[in-house]
Amino acid sequence: MEAEQQINALREELREHNYSYYVLDRPTISDYEFDMKLKNLQALESAHPEFYDATSPTLRVGGAVTKNFETVVHEHRMYSLDNSYSKEDLEDWEKRIQRILGNVAVEYTCELKYDGASISLTYEDGKLIRAVTRGDGFQGDDVTTNIKTIPSVPLKLKGDYPKKFDIRGEIILTLEGFAQMNRERIAKGEEPYMNPRNTASGSLKLQDSALVAQRPLECLLYSIVGENLNLTTQFEVLEKARSWGFKVPTVAQLCKSTDDVLQFVEHWDGHRHDLPYETDGVVVKVNTLRYQEELGYTAKAPRWAMAYKFKAEQVSSVLNKITYQVGRTGAFTPVANLEPVLLAGTTVKRASLHNADQIEKLDIRERDTVFVEKGGEIIPKIIAVDFTKRPSDSKRTVYAAQCPECRSPLIRNLGEAQHFCPNDVGCPTQITGRIQHFISRKAMDIEGMGSETVELLFKEGLVQNYADLYTLTKEAVMPLERMAEKSAENLVNGVAASKAIPFERVLFALGIRYVGETVAKKLAKAYKNIDALRLATEEELVAVDEIGGRIAESVVQFFAVPENREIIERLKTYGLQFSLSEAQMEGQTEKLKGQTFVVSGVFEAISRNDLKKKIEDNGGKVASSISSKTSFLVAGANMGPSKKTKAENLGIPIISEQEFLDKLNA
Repeated sequence: MEAEQQINALREELREHNYSYYVLDRPTISDYEFDMKLKNLQALESAHPEFYDATSPTLRVGGAVTKNFETVVHEHRMYSLDNSYSKEDLEDWEKRIQRILGNVAVEYTCELKYDGASISLTYEDGKLIRAVTRGDGFQGDDVTTNIKTIPSVPLKLKGDYPKKFDIRGEIILTLEGFAQMNRERIAKGEEPYMNPRNTASGSLKLQDSALVAQRPLECLLYSIVGENLNLTTQFEVLEKARSWGFKVPTVAQLCKSTDDVLQFVEHWDGHRHDLPYETDGVVVKVNTLRYQEELGYTAKAPRWAMAYKFKAEQVSSVLNKITYQVGRTGAFTPVANLEPVLLAGTTVKRASLHNADQIEKLDIRERDTVFVEKGGEIIPKIIAVDFTKRPSDSKRTVYAAQCPECRSPLIRNLGEAQHFCPNDVGCPTQITGRIQHFISRKAMDIEGMGSETVELLFKEGLVQNYADLYTLTKEAVMPLERMAEKSAENLVNGVAASKAIPFERVLFALGIRYVGETVAKKLAKAYKNIDALRLATEEELVAVDEIGGRIAESVVQFFAVPENREIIERLKTYGLQFSLSEAQMEGQTEKLKGQTFVVSGVFEAISRNDLKKKIEDNGGKVASSISSKTSFLVAGANMGPSKKTKAENLGIPIISEQEFLDKLNA
């Protein structure tokens, strides 16, 4: 027992030293002493493998190799954030909040928006069991082995933590750590990394965890999700997470009004370069968690949070040439080809010009000196022209009249800013673009095939649409350039494996205009199979939650094209999934069809999310605010008084959670 006691004592001591150094920034022993104790522990663990502990500090040195990162579905979806850039945006957001909550006093928690790679950490009984990247918000990659090497990620928690929860944060590289990495690369004669964010993100997918352990990564945490957490405010979330051993920056501030929020934004916009890491804005959240639940989510983002972005960095460059590109839907986009320039840590060579109106509005011409910024720090765009540097022989830009790929005359629909190539069945770029979308990871996820392979298959006449992929054979593919027997076999096997992809992703893969991942899920859930969806009218589609007129019109137009219907029939014969699976259909009924529910308050027998799911699974619709179209208000404890008053004024029946469950089971 002496060895076990010694091992446990060393582990606990090293955890405390690690916490003091990496989380509190208050080292208690020297690096040398820490390393000696760690080596001592490694030797003891090696001699006594029977005392293995998945949370041991020795695991931080890495060494495990991951060839393929498993895809994991998030138990709680990771949403993106809506952005604001002005006081008016923030005030409009506040008005939307008040419309839903009623005129209640709302406090806000302001936190800096860290510029790194999003991560979700799952803890059970105080131990880290899984770390998953954000991915598409619905699912991400399991990078637990790599995350365990990051010293500021606790493997074992302290204090009064919940039994199970997910905690979200950003994996970042400090500016000092990033600079040190580049000094080492330059000394070796290697190219330096371009920016901390991309380098941090790339680190998570390194196959050798020992390499990850060598990088000075940190994890900054900002939100907790789960059931029965016994937390009441966002500010309490931050304080509790800090007490459990997580690294939570202390700059967060509680604000009583949007004026206080703007003061916080103004302060950090001026002082952000004093921080040890990159930040591109402030995240403003409704502080009361009960109000967050009341406000809920749109298809993409929480209604209770807003990212206020700092003013984007600007640089000037010369616009060498304007070219045009065609998307898979025929959308026509002008592109500015620039003299390469460094902007926000990356070299920018191209920027979107959006449409003909934007070129006309700014009077953008070739050979102009232009000002470029990253919209929201991500997408480069031209915001102005430096007319003092315009060449004397400059000529006004004449917008393209034909598609550069198929020479078809461009069209522009009434009320739309963008031009389109109407030749959707004959334009090579549209054809290959649709196939590339079809095989993409978020759609059919066909392994062994990339964009270049699609181009080659089309060029050689082996595919004309995505249904043709399912007729490919190893023998037909092998003669292609750079295609060995094993590669050809992997490609054909990847196509075959995609037949198991569920209906909602197949629907997304079809490439219907405006039907993204979230909309595809909504439509799949509402119509259950492709045939029912094909027969839906615009009026019926608009009745589906969050489906607007533009989406409805696009869906109807897609199924009106004979070629599209023919391709779907072919895909059916190849065995693709065009209906929800039995598992997905289990528990689905039409009991609540035509009824709209508003859910408000805290519930005992069932969580709010499960209650909403029951409504949707049984054909009902969940709305965020009460209107004359509301069928029932399901009221829990601590429900907002404004909702109750509005329901009473409109004569909307108010039922308890038990009355709802009785109604459902009747």
